[in-house]
Amino acid sequence: MIFFLQYSACCSFKGPGLEEIEYNLVNRFNKKVLIEYNSTRGNWKGYTEFAISVAKTWNADPANAIRRVFEKELLCTDNINFVKQTNGNLTAIPTVKLNSVKHPPMLVCSAYNFYPRQIQLTWLRNGQEVTSAVSFSEVMSDGDWYYQIHSYLKYTPNPGEKITCMVEHLSLSEPMLQVWDPSLPASEHIKIIVGTFLLILGFVLMSTGFIYYKKKSVAHLTCCQGRVLIPVEDVLAARPTSQLLEHTNHDGLNMML
Repeated sequence: MIFFLQYSACCSFKGPGLEEIEYNLVNRFNKKVLIEYNSTRGNWKGYTEFAISVAKTWNADPANAIRRVFEKELLCTDNINFVKQTNGNLTAIPTVKLNSVKHPPMLVCSAYNFYPRQIQLTWLRNGQEVTSAVSFSEVMSDGDWYYQIHSYLKYTPNPGEKITCMVEHLSLSEPMLQVWDPSLPASEHIKIIVGTFLLILGFVLMSTGFIYYKKKSVAHLTCCQGRVLIPVEDVLAARPTSQLLEHTNHDGLNMML
């Protein structure tokens, strides 16, 4: 079996001016987090019995706390202007899909893979805005700088009506219009119904605790750097995980930089 030990440092920028900065330093063994430092929390946290004891030792060391503050300044705060400039030049046009569900009857307008996160979805009936029977999901992060959002219209279009989902986004020079077309073949309707059901189910599950959403933030950027060590099978075969953590650098960062 091959084993991997990884250190990673991440800077998260939030808020209208990206002024809220959070620094995280994480030690993983085979993708499992062993110990983590969080600047907002201001201390180390262990996730195994031995890592908990190590975290207690590091948290009691004033020099360790000073080094973490220095790292945050060096990796995060000193790069805030670069992040703002980069953020201002990044846009991604949303992919828009319009589907239907029979039970309960509703139309679902979904926008995927867009950046930045600010976006507006509007329902139109024969060119007029629809404000009743409309609901929205939160803007959800895909974890790779892109976002998605879903809007639901509890309504069954009558023959001759034109139902449109209008999407407005920074990446678009003009609103994107997606018109509902009920003329799809039956097989396509079945695929859409199944896909939309899974989408709604996934949204419900995520909304119960797997989504982190900060309402007051208009931007959320995360910059990370780290290094995966070369597998050391012979050493690990002779040492348990606790000894592996004990013999890593007690700062956690020197092995990365």
